[in-house]
Amino acid sequence: MFMEECAEFRITPVQYSVLTVLARQPGLDQATLGVQVGIDRATLAGVLSRLVRRGLIDRRASETDRRMKLASLSVEGQALLKRIDQNAQRAHDRTIAPLPPERRAAFLRDLTYLVSANNGYGRTALDLP
Repeated sequence: MFMEECAEFRITPVQYSVLTVLARQPGLDQATLGVQVGIDRATLAGVLSRLVRRGLIDRRASETDRRMKLASLSVEGQALLKRIDQNAQRAHDRTIAPLPPERRAAFLRDLTYLVSANNGYGRTALDLP
């Protein structure tokens, strides 16, 4: 559903996740960004390369560790997120639409609980509260 709603933007759900994390936390290093999104370093490296080529993110060396690259949204990346937001929300709404409105909040709460409870089994554990 995300791909249907967001096809015009030529962006994948993982790329969208990376952009939204960087919007909230600019200047993250690759390891921290991978944990925040829940993907391994190798996968993230490819995603970042594609986003850099599209001009959606900027990368720079850390001032404290020149080997570490920090990622931030570019002006183009910020603009894309603003344009895609309504489409991404529509995909979310479509995903939960089969549930009666009164069951949606409980479903999302339970889903969050299951993800948290099983977090350790993923390839890259998410940084959950």
